[in-house]
Amino acid sequence: MFTKTSPSTGPGSPEVTGFYDEASGSIMYVLADPATKEAALIDIVLDFDPAHGRTRTDSAQEVLDFVRDQGLSVTWVLDTHPHADHMMASAWLKEQTGAPNAIGEKVRDIAVLWREIYNLPDAFDADKNFDRLFAEGETFKVGEIDVRVMLSPGHTLGSITYVAGDAAFVHDTFMHVDSGTSRADFPGGSSAELYDSLMAILDLPEETRLFVGHDYPPVGERTDPAWEATVAEHKAHNKHLGGGTSKEAFRKIRDERDATLDLPDRMLHALQVNLRGGRLPEPESDGRAYFKIPANRF
Repeated sequence: MFTKTSPSTGPGSPEVTGFYDEASGSIMYVLADPATKEAALIDIVLDFDPAHGRTRTDSAQEVLDFVRDQGLSVTWVLDTHPHADHMMASAWLKEQTGAPNAIGEKVRDIAVLWREIYNLPDAFDADKNFDRLFAEGETFKVGEIDVRVMLSPGHTLGSITYVAGDAAFVHDTFMHVDSGTSRADFPGGSSAELYDSLMAILDLPEETRLFVGHDYPPVGERTDPAWEATVAEHKAHNKHLGGGTSKEAFRKIRDERDATLDLPDRMLHALQVNLRGGRLPEPESDGRAYFKIPANRF
């Protein structure tokens, strides 16, 4: 797995290691406090083979092996939103580490949308499936590092950003500077809200390191995945926003691009798992779990 570490820049600044999941184009993160060796795991993938309906924990285990080798102690299992392109390993990681799992509080509203789509009116109890549901502006610590939660809707209506010292985990808002921004056409998404979220992130200090949720190389002459750039670099060079782009112009770019995109091949499997905190549906009378896929809905 392609891995890269961004070093701490001093007290209060985390060391950040990214792990690239090629199958989904996702980046998984370990946020570590060098002073205390405490760490948070962010957006870790539960491997899924759509052709066989099979899950595995290989990628999550690789992250845990890194944590062990570095002598880190996991204190949080975090997700930024209920992902459409991969299943989250949140529940499994909670079992392995004993650390609480968390996501944004508006996952409750996302659950309402998807209960209707799946015709599962009693499913997806966020308060049961997550230990903590963060609100806009809430804070917590990873070791001695203060982490602040920003509500960043647009890709979903409940996406959140974790701002930890001079690092921000901005999920499906920005992509790398040479790729632009993320789509906003899923249920509850909005290019107008995404623009506002992007602008709020760009209001962070210019030296803030932004860590994005996805990359899909090759991009231009670049063949390796990339996921880190500063606020200043995005302001100057982001493909969709660099140099200053109006909300109207951005929405035209984003909406026209989104109209050409297929659904992720894992989406209809993944949402019913992620809204359960990374758990498969309850086993039926034969002891097996089954996915429910709406026909002709999208």
